[in-house]
Amino acid sequence: MKTLLTPGKDTELIGLDLADLAEGETLELNRDEEVAAVVLSGVVDVDGLGTAGGRSGVFDGPGHTVYAPPGHPLTFRATGGPAQIVIATAPLGDGTPGEARIIGPDDQEIAERGEGNWSRTVRTILGPGDSAGRLLLGETINPPGNWSSYPPHKHDTHEPPREVRLEEVYLFKLDPENGFGVQIRYDGEGEECFTVRDGDVAAIPAGYHPVVAAPGYKLCYLWVMAGEGRQMIPYLDPEHAWVQNG
Repeated sequence: MKTLLTPGKDTELIGLDLADLAEGETLELNRDEEVAAVVLSGVVDVDGLGTAGGRSGVFDGPGHTVYAPPGHPLTFRATGGPAQIVIATAPLGDGTPGEARIIGPDDQEIAERGEGNWSRTVRTILGPGDSAGRLLLGETINPPGNWSSYPPHKHDTHEPPREVRLEEVYLFKLDPENGFGVQIRYDGEGEECFTVRDGDVAAIPAGYHPVVAAPGYKLCYLWVMAGEGRQMIPYLDPEHAWVQNG
């Protein structure tokens, strides 16, 4: 298993690991945090819960995620071929954990957001209305050349109902895999812009953070958020909110 992001080093709360399992290989987890394990590709049997997965990759359509509360042991076994799983974790905080379960495509909220060259598909796997303590996560699919997290928004200040504080991380996938996208992050203290390729990750502790896919390449990012409560109230950059509001 490969560690992608470490709390206390790369992030404040969110941990992210990636497991590539050969057929018949097992992975055992027993974390002190709550866990959401997203099956990116392949099929896994999960002891006590059932079978999860079945897509060849994230661009095939919505997949399966295994949720577990803190201290709940999980054992995954790849069946019928290799499987790739990304494991997101966060401390429970003051939230009430949900029951261990498999979240399938029919359990997700799938919506088309935006319009024109900032339209995208958002699959909310674990949203504010779902049973969990702190984790929020989903997958966003950008068509080639399209923007998402747009108009630019942020969620780094806790001022409900105007905005809530949530750190966020992205795991990127591209189709074809040799493609690329661009991640932008800016706030009152500065800005950064960097290329993202298949398998890259980005930690977003603060600031506005739009993403764009290069023409010719579909881009997907798994997004994971954790912070103050489980509301999702993004604050749009006033300079660019007119794109959505006008």
